[in-house]
This record gives sequence, C-alpha cells and structure tokens, in this order.
Amino acid sequence: MTARSIQPLALLLVSLLYWQLVSQFSGAKEPWDADGYWRIWYPGSLVISALSGFLLGRRGWLAGMIVTFAQLPVMWVNTGIGGLLMVGATILCILAVPAVAVAAIAGRFARSRAGGGKTDGAV
Repeated sequence: MTARSIQPLALLLVSLLYWQLVSQFSGAKEPWDADGYWRIWYPGSLVISALSGFLLGRRGWLAGMIVTFAQLPVMWVNTGIGGLLMVGATILCILAVPAVAVAAIAGRFARSRAGGGKTDGAV
C-alpha cells in the first residue's frame, strides 16, 4: 500500500473510532442523537476534517466525506439495518457539505504553502 491509499484508510479508522466514542460517551446509539452533537461533536468533526484536509492536500475534500460518512457504519453497528438507514444517509449528505468545504479549503491552503499546488497529498 502506498501513502496515498493509507492516509484515507487511516482517516476512516480514526473517524469510526471518533463517532463510536461519541456514541459510547453520550449513551446514544446514533452519534447525532448525542447530547452536545451540535455544540461539541459535529464541530469537532469539522476540525478533524480541516486538519485531515490539510494533510491530504489536493484530495483534501475527501477528508470531509470520510469523517462525516463514518457515522453511517457506527449507526449500522449500534442500531442494525432499518428502514431509516437511507434517510440517515441522506442527512449525512447534507452534513457532509460543510465538512467537505472546510477540508477542501484546508487542502488548498496546504497546496499554496507547498508551492503553488504541486503536492499530491504526500505532505
């Protein structure tokens, strides 16, 4: 495996752990049902997205998608497959928009610091 493929995989594992810990600490089966989701946990995921987007460089936008959609397997494991899984996926699409934006901006910032966009994510 190359560093290019390991970075998103590592981010996925960190994100899965993050959302599972949110569920465990809050006692909610689904991360977005956690107390403080909008004040603590979702903003925390935006910070993770931005930092990861910076590290991924040109593919920075991908960090926002990975971090946000990592909630889906956590919900699936904690609650099982139900009729609302597709509704949850739709809501995650909406929640991913700000995460993708901050991650893409951070990736662009990383490229500009690296010399005009010549990095391919191997920062």
